[in-house]
Amino acid sequence: MDYAATLTYLYAQLPMFQRVGKAAYKADLANTHALMELLGHPEKGLRCIHVAGTNGKGSTSHLLASVLQEAGYKVGLHTSPHLKDLRERFRINGEMIPQSTVVRFVAENRNAFEPVKASFFEWGVGLALWWFREEKVDIAVIETGMGGRLDSTNVITPEVCVITNISWDHMDFLGKTLEQIAKEKAGIIKDGVPVVIGEANEEVAAVFRVKANSLNAPITFVDQEAALPYPSALLGGHQEKNARTTLVALEQLERKGWSVSREAIQHGLQKVVRNTGFLGRWQVLSTHPLVIADVAHNVDGMRVVKKMLTETPYSNLHMVFGIVNDKDPNPVLAEMPKKATYYFCKADIPRGLDALELQVRAKAHGLAGDSYPSVQAAFVAARTHAGQNDLVLITGSVFVVAEVI
Repeated sequence: MDYAATLTYLYAQLPMFQRVGKAAYKADLANTHALMELLGHPEKGLRCIHVAGTNGKGSTSHLLASVLQEAGYKVGLHTSPHLKDLRERFRINGEMIPQSTVVRFVAENRNAFEPVKASFFEWGVGLALWWFREEKVDIAVIETGMGGRLDSTNVITPEVCVITNISWDHMDFLGKTLEQIAKEKAGIIKDGVPVVIGEANEEVAAVFRVKANSLNAPITFVDQEAALPYPSALLGGHQEKNARTTLVALEQLERKGWSVSREAIQHGLQKVVRNTGFLGRWQVLSTHPLVIADVAHNVDGMRVVKKMLTETPYSNLHMVFGIVNDKDPNPVLAEMPKKATYYFCKADIPRGLDALELQVRAKAHGLAGDSYPSVQAAFVAARTHAGQNDLVLITGSVFVVAEVI
């Protein structure tokens, strides 16, 4: 198979949460352990950082990888989901995995993997850990997919664990309260491994303390009021929090003997987009009109978007907006800015919420606009109606953003 045929095989044969949602979720690690056995346990001996959290884990993962790359290390980075190309999930020093390597991995393992009936994400974890071993990376930054305790990435034993924050998302899988969600995320904490907590209220912090103490894992809560010594290329107060979390995680890494200079930190924060190919976080696509894409998709994410809007000058706001169909849309819709013209759309995936239904639900929250047959149709309409000093914001879903950038 060539690369195109390999992708067709993966998408057709394997349930993919990114596209189909709940049907692809596996509530245990049995499959992943089976894949690790078949691959000769690439997770063993891998030196890595494990990053979980509701929001900010992607940004934090990219910041960590960028700084470590600037420090002279060969750095693997495994994140999800991807926006345009599957290979975005697998990088070494910012370079995506070669197409030929993906083809070879699938060809060599499909016969052994098929009886396991692994999900798309489980295949991806196998590919990432196998490739990092093949390429002999010095260290890898591994982002969880959804939770922590039962996440497929949770077969690794990291140098440092990081949990960015806890908010409401994926409640069907992780729990109906913040404490329940925190307990699932805390599942990445390992015996004796330092854990860094980016943000936590007292109830959530208590969950993390109990788990860490039970495993003799040193726990550090980030001082989110501390001054940042260097600016980050990622904009917004929320990204400053991710940068502070990154710095504390690096301090823990240095205590274990890793060398990270102040210069590496400065350059890593500033060059994160260039070093890691980071996309979709308040990403400016064009000006006049100003066009920005942001993958915010839950309540806290939308609150961040609203804060960023207050810091961005524009005359009128045009929102290209779509969400998935397997979450209650009302909490997010309640957070959306009302002084805007909406262009409701559905991403081209089974999980996308029908644009007309979204329009009806949004109207109940005072959000006015029309529905469109596709993301591109909505985007073209927004661009057409926007004045030179207006802002077109594409948001609500990773999948909507992916069809525009």
